[in-house]
Amino acid sequence: MLKPLGDRVVLEAQEEEEKTVGGIVLASNAQEKPTTAKVVAVGEGRVLDNGEKLAPSVKKDDLVLFDKYSGTEVEYQGDKFLVVHEKDIVAIVD
Repeated sequence: MLKPLGDRVVLEAQEEEEKTVGGIVLASNAQEKPTTAKVVAVGEGRVLDNGEKLAPSVKKDDLVLFDKYSGTEVEYQGDKFLVVHEKDIVAIVD
């Protein structure tokens, strides 16, 4: 599995089929990028200026909301993931 470094987090986007009001299913390239994802892996945390490590606020299996155009999409063993900095995560969904 991927092991993120520093304050990076590996996310697996929650794909949802998007339909219009009339019930037409949109092609995947016409849909909005999803903004919710499941946390797959978490780095060790951010190193502060004084050398201390700040532990991440999220943990594996959390469902999170993230900034729409953040992160880097990667493909690993046939699966697609998004690697983001922890600061790009807006909220944890309970």
